[in-house]
Amino acid sequence: MVYITGDMHGCLERLYDKEIRKLKSGDILIVCGDFGYIWNGDKTEKQVIDYLATRRFVTAFVDGTHDNLDKINRCRETYWHGGMVHRIKGNLIHLMRGQIFEIEGNRYFTFGGGVSTDKDMRVEHNLWWREEEPTPAEMAQGARNLDDVDCKVDYIITHEPPSLVKSAMLLRKGNSDRVNKLNGYFEEIGRSCEFKHWYFGSLHEDKVVTPHYSCVFKNVIPIKRKRRKKKADSQKVAKT
Repeated sequence: MVYITGDMHGCLERLYDKEIRKLKSGDILIVCGDFGYIWNGDKTEKQVIDYLATRRFVTAFVDGTHDNLDKINRCRETYWHGGMVHRIKGNLIHLMRGQIFEIEGNRYFTFGGGVSTDKDMRVEHNLWWREEEPTPAEMAQGARNLDDVDCKVDYIITHEPPSLVKSAMLLRKGNSDRVNKLNGYFEEIGRSCEFKHWYFGSLHEDKVVTPHYSCVFKNVIPIKRKRRKKKADSQKVAKT
């Protein structure tokens, strides 16, 4: 079964969340960016990577603004469930931008990245990576992949939300609006694609914003396996 959760920011306590500890062999935990456990290469980080690599379930994350993209992008690229990933180690993988994955009958479109609002105060390649902001080429690749499936997916997984969703959430809390071109790109995807639900992180809140958009932080949300139509049912439809 697939489960969705939000920004973990390298928090060791999150690894032992009771809902995550329930995951079994064959399950997949998808993190909506700001994974945070791949950061400075210290001893604790190596232990966490080894721990996640050997779990009976797969941990898969899109990148956010608190992930060491230098290290992630050096990892081996490979196919996984029909899309491209970085194999960090064992059962720990990074879901690359603009990819489409077929898992348990559901189709997932993933696109990480973001824009750090405090990047002027960070040191590049230490606390900030220029690559956090997706390139026009990555956006174009994502659009092409969506076109290949007639812009029909079941779930969209990102770190940042579309611009209108982000603006509504920020203004509701009395915060200043700070949308960027990535939010605009997602807004266009939301308008042009058919999908069941869009899960995103970034705003550190567990909230169903609309029937089709949810912000995820600490919750662990199960995604139902898509049921296949029985052969008899399909034959009956064909006769009618």
